Amino acid sequence: MGKIFYLMGKSASGKDSIYLKLLELIPGLGVYTMYTTRPVREGEIPGKTYFYVDEDTIRAFEVSGKLIESRTYDTVFGPWTYATVDDGQIDLGLRDYIITGTLESYGKMCEYYGREQVIPVYIEVEDGERLIRAVKREMRETNPKYTEVCRRFISDSADFSEEKLKRAGVAKRYINDDFDRCVSSIAEDILGHLFRG
Repeated sequence: MGKIFYLMGKSASGKDSIYLKLLELIPGLGVYTMYTTRPVREGEIPGKTYFYVDEDTIRAFEVSGKLIESRTYDTVFGPWTYATVDDGQIDLGLRDYIITGTLESYGKMCEYYGREQVIPVYIEVEDGERLIRAVKREMRETNPKYTEVCRRFISDSADFSEEKLKRAGVAKRYINDDFDRCVSSIAEDILGHLFRG
C-alpha cells in the first residue's frame, strides 16, 4: 500500500519550492491538486495549481460523501475555502504521493486514509525570515495584498502551535535555512520510507 508524504509548514516556509524539487528528485511520486474558492493568482494554472471552484461545488462534494476535508479562511477579501476531495486522483494501491497542506488537513487525511499511510513532513523557518520572504514574494504580485500576508502570518502561529503539532504526532522538523540541505534531508527520509515499505 502506498504512502502519502504530507508537506506542511507556516506560510513562506518554502513548501512549494521544496515540493517541486522533491518531484524532480523522486519522479515516481504521484501528485494531488486541491480545490479552492479563492481567485487565481498571477502565474497559477487552473487544474494544476488548484481547481478553482465555487462554494456550491464544495457543498456538492460534501453531499456526495467525497469531501475529505475543507477549511474556510476569513480573509481580508472575503471567505476562501480550500478542500481535499476523493475524486480519484489518489490511489494508494498504485503509488505513493506527495501533497502539501495544513496541520488541520493532515489530521483529516490521517482519519480518512489511516495514520500509518500519511507521513508528516513539517518544514520550519524562523519567523522573522518567514515574514521577510512573504513580503518579498508579495511584492512580485501585480496587486500586492500585504494585509492578507499579515493575516496569514498571525494565523499560522495558532494553526501550527507547539501544542497542536504535538497533538498531531508531528515530532520531526525539517529546518529550511539552507534549501538544498533541507530538500536532501527530506528526500533521504522519503526514499527510506519507500524502500522499507
